[in-house]
Amino acid sequence: MFGRRNAQSDTVSKAPPTPEPTPAPVAPSTPVSVAEPAPEAPPAPEPAPLPEIDEDAPQETAPDIDPDEQKRINERLNDAKVAVFSDLLEAVDLGELSKLLPDQIREEISDMVGEIIIMRNFVLGVDEQQQIINEICDDILGLGPLEPLLARDDIADIMVNGADTVYIETDGKIELTDVKFRDNAQLMNICQRIVTAVGRRVDEASPICDARLMDGSRVNVIAPPLAIDGAALTIRKFKKDKLRLRDLVAFKSISPEAATVLSIASQCRCNILISGGTGSGKTTLLNCMTEFIEPGERIITCEDAAELQLQQPHVVRLETRPPNLEGIGEITMRDLVKNCLRMRPERIIVGEVRGPEAFDLLQAMNTGHDGSMGTVHANNPREAISRVENMIAMGGFNLPAKAMREQIASAIHIIIQAQRLRDGSRRITHITEVVGMEGDVVILQDLFLYEFMGEDENNNILGEHRPTGMRPKFWDKARYYGLEGKLAEALQMPEN
Repeated sequence: MFGRRNAQSDTVSKAPPTPEPTPAPVAPSTPVSVAEPAPEAPPAPEPAPLPEIDEDAPQETAPDIDPDEQKRINERLNDAKVAVFSDLLEAVDLGELSKLLPDQIREEISDMVGEIIIMRNFVLGVDEQQQIINEICDDILGLGPLEPLLARDDIADIMVNGADTVYIETDGKIELTDVKFRDNAQLMNICQRIVTAVGRRVDEASPICDARLMDGSRVNVIAPPLAIDGAALTIRKFKKDKLRLRDLVAFKSISPEAATVLSIASQCRCNILISGGTGSGKTTLLNCMTEFIEPGERIITCEDAAELQLQQPHVVRLETRPPNLEGIGEITMRDLVKNCLRMRPERIIVGEVRGPEAFDLLQAMNTGHDGSMGTVHANNPREAISRVENMIAMGGFNLPAKAMREQIASAIHIIIQAQRLRDGSRRITHITEVVGMEGDVVILQDLFLYEFMGEDENNNILGEHRPTGMRPKFWDKARYYGLEGKLAEALQMPEN
């Protein structure tokens, strides 16, 4: 830039002096003096007015590709991918390749795939070649066709029903996708890759397996011969950003006042049982409840597949283990709960109570481990009490019904009911307190209830969380922690 300005300056300084103006016109090639004004340019023609756009008129769109033609294109790309992938496996040492960083692996694979395409004389466009490279990288580094779905943060569940059928759940609604696997062998390889990463296995001898992804997403696999149409893979995805109780308030799953009551119950070390059906958001709510645990407390979690995402620094995570090929070596949930009592816990959190471990959890709640939590499958708080009774009976404990209920009434302080409504939304419908026993019956009182108020024009359910005005039994605990004023305000009742 500076050189151009100097050259221009030299040129101007060395130019010969301009002769006196004469009536004769100046030739176009004659240099113009700096001091002489340049001739005026002819006025530019006015631009033609733009045609008015009729917004009501149908707009032109790109012609749709014929479905048969699209099918032929997909088949051609799939055949090319299979051939390239086979050549790549023969030419590369996957063991050595795995030592590189993911970006380096993608670069190496891109170079080799380009060479293989040239050697095989495949006629592919740039976009088609890049698509094949991306899919092969996903096959080697990730979960193949599922990678684009796992990258989306708006998907709650991925349901694979064989190689050709993949459903997802978004906003509480289930929809079919166009994602397909190459064949059932590719699907089974991906299932085995998932479970092997957490030390488990799935095959014909052991066709059912619970596992998890690296981000904590829960995985269930059921393989042939039990799954007739190919392996069935179900992934309960977690959002990348950990949800907090204030996020549930923003989603209108709970009111700010009810959320305040739950936060106080967690800070006051109340024993909490979260009840709900499948997909109602029990685990998400349990994660949110742990937000209010003091950072210095020692927490031990027991789960079938580790999916809780606690925010505290002092957390010990335990996970069950299935039996090995010989049928031995199984570690059950009850084994974990009993063992964690010897690990000096301050709070015990059981991801899902579904068997005889319910009795051990109640024992822990009754022996100084206040603030323990767990989830259970039930449709309302009263049924949650019955479910816990049944699970204790499953362990072979010969306890009278009244003795079991006394254990439950003294151990559990609050039951939170989560529900997935018919419009796909998730709501906390009950915050219920266990008051005690009256005869052989466990007495419950509701602190907050969700009242249905109708539907809007989009068939979304409308409702409101309302306090019942009952004074909670854990009021004295809240006073001990200096939170009775905050609790009274949330429940809309006087402090005294």
